[in-house]
Amino acid sequence: MSVPQEVLDVLHSGEVYLWNSELMDAAQQEQRDMLRRTNELPATSPERDKLLHEYFAEMGKDTWIEPPLRANWGCSTHLGSFVYANFNLTLVDDGEIFIGDHTMIGPNVTLVTTGHPIRPDLREKLAQFSEPIHIGRNVWIGANVTVLPGVTIGDNSVIGACSVVTKDIPANSVAVGAPCRVMREINEHDQEYYWRDKRIPEGM
Repeated sequence: MSVPQEVLDVLHSGEVYLWNSELMDAAQQEQRDMLRRTNELPATSPERDKLLHEYFAEMGKDTWIEPPLRANWGCSTHLGSFVYANFNLTLVDDGEIFIGDHTMIGPNVTLVTTGHPIRPDLREKLAQFSEPIHIGRNVWIGANVTVLPGVTIGDNSVIGACSVVTKDIPANSVAVGAPCRVMREINEHDQEYYWRDKRIPEGM
């Protein structure tokens, strides 16, 4: 990771700041160039895997990201082990993103850590701020979900497709909607059935 610490300190401060730094521009362009190279390589290329380990802040064992991947920085994203992300994952990761072990992410998911002030004159000056996203262990995020700044999703939870997650979701929950709300807890029925009335095979 080659992004200067002084840039990361601003990005991760949680405070509003103005994007007016040549150092920031240069650092982000370097990260974008690395991402472009990973997207151009074959998915199973050892070189792609090596580049992704350099690109992210952390990338655990046997984690797999389907191409293409879109991200602002990469160096603000921490991936656990055995994470799977389907194609078109978008990381607006000016702020930090933490994704726990064994989490699965569907296609076209967007994780957004960054916002802009409501006040128009500040937006015109390119003011922005970031709040971290925390996704727990063994979470399943369905297709086309958007997770907004500052959200925490607890361990084992399921986020239904097309949800917009604006607030924290507790562990062991099934949550859907825009805005996303908890429907129910994971329960005994889920221990026997994998989908509707389809029973989990014995020994699985």
